[in-house]
Amino acid sequence: MTHEDSETRRVLGRVKWFDPVKGFGFVISDEGGPDILLHANVLRNFGQSSVADAARIEVSVQSTERGIQATEVFRIEPPEAPAGVPLADFEEIDPEIIRSAPLEPARVKWFDKAKGFGFANVFGRDQDVFIHIEVLRRSGLADLQPGEALAIRVIQGKRGQMATEVCAWETAVVH
Repeated sequence: MTHEDSETRRVLGRVKWFDPVKGFGFVISDEGGPDILLHANVLRNFGQSSVADAARIEVSVQSTERGIQATEVFRIEPPEAPAGVPLADFEEIDPEIIRSAPLEPARVKWFDKAKGFGFANVFGRDQDVFIHIEVLRRSGLADLQPGEALAIRVIQGKRGQMATEVCAWETAVVH
């Protein structure tokens, strides 16, 4: 058991990398200093199983014998998307339709990060919803686990029902 300094402080930063398989990653503080360890359990307590590289993040940190570790996540903002570059799947769709789609409760059916896509089931709908990895990244996530609860915006696209935004269920405001 390591001795931990009980003093915590809030830090703003950017995710350097996070690997859900390894169960941890690192955050770079805007203030500089050593990398901050972000453990999967801390991220899960926020309601997410992953976070995209380069996402903005606000965390509470604590100094330990092993270095600085995040103890709580307060907010995550997706990494900045390239300006004016829509996904090819959404190029011919009115941006207002994409923006106005409501958040709906869903569960991950499966997601394969290596293939770059997966599917979710929206409660009350028979048709699977396609989730592209770029939509996931632009939503601030890096991976999804089967059965994970989500809130997603869905439109009718070239491939059928498609997610345009994905949020962890615990952090979403569903109307």
